[in-house]
Amino acid sequence: MMATPVDGALTPVTAFALVGALGVGSQWLAWKLRLPAIVLMLAAGLLVGPVLGVFDPVRDIGPLMTPMISIAVAIILFEGGMTLNFHSLVGAAEGVRRLVVLGAPLGWLTSTLALHYVAGLGWGSAAVFGGILIVTGPTVIAPLLRTARLQRRPSALLQWEAIVNDPVGALAAVLAFEVLVVTQSNLELGHAAWELVRGIGFATLIGVAAGWGVAQAFKRGKVAEYMKVPVLFSVLLGAFALSDAMLHESGLLAVTIMGIWIANADLPSYAEMRRFKEHATILLVSGVFILLAASMNLETLSVLNWRSLAFVVVIIAVARPVSVLLALAFTKVPLKERLLVAFTGPRGVVLVAVAGLFGERITALGLEDGAIIAPLAFAIVTATVVLHGFTLAPLARFLGLTAAGQPGVVIVGGSPFATALAEVLGKLEVPVLISDANLVRLRGARNAGLKTFYGDILSETAEFGLDLIGYEKVIAATENDAYNTLVTTDLAPEYGRENVFQLRRDNPESGRHNLPSTLGGKRFAGGLTYSELQQKIREGWQLRSTRLSEEFTVDNFRERNPDGILIGELQDRNGLRFFEFHPDQTPKPSKEARLIHLSPKSETPSQPSADAGAAQD
Repeated sequence: MMATPVDGALTPVTAFALVGALGVGSQWLAWKLRLPAIVLMLAAGLLVGPVLGVFDPVRDIGPLMTPMISIAVAIILFEGGMTLNFHSLVGAAEGVRRLVVLGAPLGWLTSTLALHYVAGLGWGSAAVFGGILIVTGPTVIAPLLRTARLQRRPSALLQWEAIVNDPVGALAAVLAFEVLVVTQSNLELGHAAWELVRGIGFATLIGVAAGWGVAQAFKRGKVAEYMKVPVLFSVLLGAFALSDAMLHESGLLAVTIMGIWIANADLPSYAEMRRFKEHATILLVSGVFILLAASMNLETLSVLNWRSLAFVVVIIAVARPVSVLLALAFTKVPLKERLLVAFTGPRGVVLVAVAGLFGERITALGLEDGAIIAPLAFAIVTATVVLHGFTLAPLARFLGLTAAGQPGVVIVGGSPFATALAEVLGKLEVPVLISDANLVRLRGARNAGLKTFYGDILSETAEFGLDLIGYEKVIAATENDAYNTLVTTDLAPEYGRENVFQLRRDNPESGRHNLPSTLGGKRFAGGLTYSELQQKIREGWQLRSTRLSEEFTVDNFRERNPDGILIGELQDRNGLRFFEFHPDQTPKPSKEARLIHLSPKSETPSQPSADAGAAQD
């Protein structure tokens, strides 16, 4: 029978629902407002917790809270381990390797020194928390980079550092904690060293065995496709529990190693598994962050004093710049880019989640300074996210490291239509990249001076070698309908389904060719197929841009171009928008915009045209 909650307390079911609503709701609102989600989650957790007193996790959830957070952090660290692909690190630029190989240990050292001498933590607690501070927040840095629109190299440095150092920082913290657990056990030196080696070795063995077993079972078809994610979760929890039983908290090390092993096992279904894990991690990170923020109280927050403020300043202004500048010394990275990376280090929710768990564990070991770790984590995360959120773009502009223009478009397929569309967009100062695996089809784009990529846009070369941060839309316009569907389906989670488009398939309504609505991107270009568009280009149709205004409206445009096909529009305020094709709907352009359209050559344009392939009115 379920226990009756005390007066004013929430039932566990209501508490779980509130945590989910606040976490996911904050993430959604942050996406709509283009703000860092962590700021809104922090505000929501503090509001329902210490401010209003509506939700107290210890009171409302009870003894389930601690194991829930432990399991959530284990899954978060496992997902972080799955991002560490050694192949991508080997192929990365020198600057990225230096930031990982040298920058991470230097960051661990400088953060530990700051925690001990400035914040006043003991060496053990400082070493554990210092390892966590290596993580720069991959979930935070991505939206900041999209907003700041940096040039390719500094953007890649910040992005890859955040991705790779995520599991590295967690691994460092776990190892430091294992050392702390053994040293606090009052064992003799030899026995303590043996317990440490045994625990770390056993955790490593379990992590490798679990990762190898899962990889072999998946490769040999021993697990049905629909069962792979459940099996992965079950093995993950089993490895965590087994290792934890051997040495307390060593389970976190085991699952991190398990994730790293699977990331480098070259599994065919790796992308699908990782994507699901990312979705699960977003839910778990949101929940853990809300729980930790709501658990804060005035007494806990009161431990933050002038030393805490000084620590935050030292981390931002000294520890981070020193470690980055030393790591990038004597490289080909220009000084301006080194300075930008050195003074940009936002921390994210992963740091708070892991720090909150380790803070409790350190306190349970009898070290009182463990209680200050969670408040310090909130302080450093809030300060860095707010600071870098407002200063990254201005600093990049001051250093001359911003990418010119507005967000661009990736066009897959080097047809004459794609080339003509790219020329029009280029004249409107929209960056365009045309990709094709056939070098001959790229000849027209190359002759027009357009940026091209010879290869498959889904290849590892494209993933690790192309800077795609400056592009926000994808158009799949090859003659292969199946490949267009594959490209838009694969890239939709990264760019958003509202930003991926493809040409209409031939015979889409036929039972033999009809595909589920969940596959592919939006149809555009008037619903024309590849062959129909090519035929119109051969007949002399032109892609043009026409400016709409109060004097020249959409109705005037339709009068002069009754057969014109509307492709999209470019607004001064909202940027580029492609019109999604619906058979029973007509696109509604804005009143004042640059209208992109495909029109017959014989029709009279609003103003003199430019050239035959792509014209501008």
